[in-house]
Amino acid sequence: MQKSLRIGQILYTNVLPVYFYFQQERFEDQIEFIRQVPATLNQAMARGEIDLGPISSFSYAEHASRYVALADLSVSANGRVGSLFLFSKKPIEQLNGAKIALTNTSATTVNLLKIILSKFYDYEISYVTQEPILADMLREADAALLIGDDAIQAVRRGGDLHVYDLGELWHQFTGYSMTFAIWAVRKEVLAEQSELLAEVHNSFLASKRKTRENPAPLIDYVHTHFGGDKQEWAQYFQGLQHDFGDVQRIGLLYYYRCAAELGLLPAPATVDLWQAGGRQTNTTLTR
Repeated sequence: MQKSLRIGQILYTNVLPVYFYFQQERFEDQIEFIRQVPATLNQAMARGEIDLGPISSFSYAEHASRYVALADLSVSANGRVGSLFLFSKKPIEQLNGAKIALTNTSATTVNLLKIILSKFYDYEISYVTQEPILADMLREADAALLIGDDAIQAVRRGGDLHVYDLGELWHQFTGYSMTFAIWAVRKEVLAEQSELLAEVHNSFLASKRKTRENPAPLIDYVHTHFGGDKQEWAQYFQGLQHDFGDVQRIGLLYYYRCAAELGLLPAPATVDLWQAGGRQTNTTLTR
């Protein structure tokens, strides 16, 4: 029997603050978590195989007419992210005409890289998409893009490559925050499960608040399960934003505008927000 809500969860540590204190026992047999990498969750959402979850913000734009974003939830950063890296054999200033391998787990970040290198550096780049194994990606390419825990582990291993944080590059060129994922829900689910959806949404928000107030248990958890230094994990989560306020929305809408200018999207997207009580608002770029 299918449960009432099928909820996606990205298989990366960057979403854990929203899930860490989620009170799953409250919902008994009403919800099911489906854990996948971003690109796979994007596809599952588009096929109607999950009802809500953190999908790539680029995928939201591709299906904006079918989705609504849950208010005040995202994976964003206003500068350095710490888990979205371009690994290059040579400085970024020498990458014009290069071949770059892209991870097959991402949608937002691969297009963010294309925007940065095309719009801000005016480069012509040849792209290939591969499994996120850095050594294999760099066998024939000049640089490689990794995201999430794959990127964190690659940086931890070190090496003599040039490493660039895409959130940092975006902020340097635009001054904007960047939103990589937003919690989206399919519109038909709103009418069918609005009461349960409101409870789930509130539980996500409560988990986010509790993690922010007391991050130590989360830091201990990721240190135990993913290794690394506790202070490094603390800095990583401090740099991430899981809100979706004006700062995050404005930066995301500018990203959509840039993507449309380069033909990556057919047109700039807008973001419809939903929150408990059914209030829905539309966000457009005003500056």
